[in-house]
Amino acid sequence: MVNENILKINPYIPGKPIEEVKRKLKLKDVVKLASNESPFAPSKKVLQAINKAAKSLNRYPDGSCFYLRKKLAKKLRVLENQLIFGNGSDEIITMAMRAFVNPGDEVIIAKPTFLIYEIAAKLSGAKVVTVALKDFRYNLKAMKQAITSRTKIIFIANPDNPTGTYVTKDEAQNLLDGISKELIVYFDEAYYEIVTEKDYPDTLSLLKQGKNLIVTRTFSKAYSLAGLRIGYGISSKENIDFLNRPREPFNVNSLAQAAALASLDDKSNLLKLRMAVKEGKNYLYKNLEDLGLKYVPSVTNFILFEVGLDARRVCQELLKLGVIVREMAGWGMDNFIRVTIGRAAENKKFIKALKSVLNKK
Repeated sequence: MVNENILKINPYIPGKPIEEVKRKLKLKDVVKLASNESPFAPSKKVLQAINKAAKSLNRYPDGSCFYLRKKLAKKLRVLENQLIFGNGSDEIITMAMRAFVNPGDEVIIAKPTFLIYEIAAKLSGAKVVTVALKDFRYNLKAMKQAITSRTKIIFIANPDNPTGTYVTKDEAQNLLDGISKELIVYFDEAYYEIVTEKDYPDTLSLLKQGKNLIVTRTFSKAYSLAGLRIGYGISSKENIDFLNRPREPFNVNSLAQAAALASLDDKSNLLKLRMAVKEGKNYLYKNLEDLGLKYVPSVTNFILFEVGLDARRVCQELLKLGVIVREMAGWGMDNFIRVTIGRAAENKKFIKALKSVLNKK
């Protein structure tokens, strides 16, 4: 018999790959603005590091990520044994569920938010307690009120996916004040490098103050390494020890380690992405406003907006025009679309296609 928890899960459906759309619809020019990836390829320095590492692919990777651990610890000003690495930061969510949650324990998440929290919690046999967003933002006051003696982890996507909104420094502090030291607050900061708001929380400072946090970040977004799947977590050395126990051996491949190590010195690519996000965001805001479409102001590299129609049909029509975006039915938001901010030409292609589809409707 299948594990009964599997029956509670709706599989995660990723955005369609460009090659699949080209193949199925016989299109030559396709842009993907569905998965919040960087539109820029890795830098020359990063590609050189990958090529060098490729010569040793007959060997298993360094299971401890020794050099990356050393360099990242220095950059973040944390101890080396306060870091854990994963096959994407998603894997660390799964590690946390295996390490800290027993069947029947409670996990608090927002709704809607990043889907993997609920999937991982249900697979662990946990009771998922959902707290609705308020004006597209996390309602941390209500999440704090939802805590019981069975609560083990509170997941906070900051910024949130799919809304693009964020939890402020004061809101995070108010949540943490007075809660049990046994309760883990998990800050998922996948878009950390893209956020520029001054009141964004300094979670590593909170961690150094003794707060029971797990903070995860990734090289997939701002560092252009989505295809290599590498993320990391920062926590107390005690929590990291527990997280390492369910970690699969050699879970981070050698190419990913080499690329991540090189990308830590690659400030130019990061600055290029930030500039593209800033300019692209303003362009898309203006055009969405001109179309009379409501959007959620975002602090990251994607925008959630409402089309006022069946978003799935709109996305299908956009697909025929060579534009891949993300419809939000999986998040319970049937009339919403999430679009990633791309290069200028990609953003223009999206707006042109969107205008064409909406005019037909």
